[in-house]
Amino acid sequence: QGSRPAAGRVELDGRDPWSLPRAELQRLRGRLFLAPQTPPLPPRQRVVTAVLAGRLPAMGTWQSLVSLLHPQDIPAAEAALARFDLADKLFERVDRLSGGERQRVGLARALLAPATLWLVDEPLSALDPARSAQALAALRDEAAARGVTLIASLHQVDAALAAFPRIVGLRDGRLAFDLPAAEVTPARLQALYAARDDVAPVMAELPAVPPLVAGRC
Repeated sequence: QGSRPAAGRVELDGRDPWSLPRAELQRLRGRLFLAPQTPPLPPRQRVVTAVLAGRLPAMGTWQSLVSLLHPQDIPAAEAALARFDLADKLFERVDRLSGGERQRVGLARALLAPATLWLVDEPLSALDPARSAQALAALRDEAAARGVTLIASLHQVDAALAAFPRIVGLRDGRLAFDLPAAEVTPARLQALYAARDDVAPVMAELPAVPPLVAGRC
């Protein structure tokens, strides 16, 4: 279940996950999709299998095992990869991909996941500007089309401001501001990054099914 917060509360739809019975907690997990900065993809796995793993929360045990051995719905995996310009890697092994390609495979999983909340951590860290724009557009457009809430942790301020309507600035683990993108002025950004050697993360959210409380990605 993970560790309880040291202070405050974490709720989803007004419910405390740590108070839920195991079966309800499993259903809750199926509503969430997490894309880590470095996706945990088995190196010897084929890309098609890695992408179709996004559907595992909606599968039973037997169906999941069959899918691992004999990928189901290969056209859906290919279509998801095409959104990230990776359709030609469909049957490639994961360990033969570049870091940026592996990162995009991890994001392509979201397009097949049954989740209604996507938590995406630093999705652009291994991507060049063109790939970054492509990846954000694919995630944003698909989330909007499906009514999914997308929360992305980004250091690329310009990309966040261009792609998302709502920006949350964090500094030293605390909320600095929570504003529409149009109200995030250069002065606010300067204050956010003042006296810092590193770049504080900026959270960008595309709201779709409120209310949701976003924790750290």
